[in-house]
Amino acid sequence: MEHVDKIKAAVAAVTGALTALWGWMGWLVVGWAACMALDYLTGSMAAAKAGAWDSGRAREGIWHKCGMIVVVLVAAGVDLLLGAALDHLPGVTLPFQFGGLVCPMVLVWYIITELGSIAENGVALGAKVPGWLVKLLAAGEKAVDSAGEKIVGEHDDGNR
Repeated sequence: MEHVDKIKAAVAAVTGALTALWGWMGWLVVGWAACMALDYLTGSMAAAKAGAWDSGRAREGIWHKCGMIVVVLVAAGVDLLLGAALDHLPGVTLPFQFGGLVCPMVLVWYIITELGSIAENGVALGAKVPGWLVKLLAAGEKAVDSAGEKIVGEHDDGNR
């Protein structure tokens, strides 16, 4: 039992140190990276189960994930640019409180979409998914979309 307590203490110490270093944003990135890896793995498993695994499609999946990384980097760049402009350019203001919100919103949106894809892969592997889980993921994605649209004062034009 003492051995288990030492492991728990070590995990808590490492988690606390990483949280101090990264903050909550770092954990979003870790969660997103884990979701991307799990989505790729479960998608490959589902394709293999169906006898449809194809290296070309697998590469396309990797390219898709690379594109997502680019978009997250762009969102982080927008946060840095807006933060610097607000801090250093006189007269530049936004109609909302800004504290670096673009990248976290993009990360949350991507995490929700990855979780939905993982659930779809689970179905392809033979698992049942509760309907309310699918609805909850859709509601979460819609909530993030609505929050982003309110911030910029526009509605989705479908050009993503």
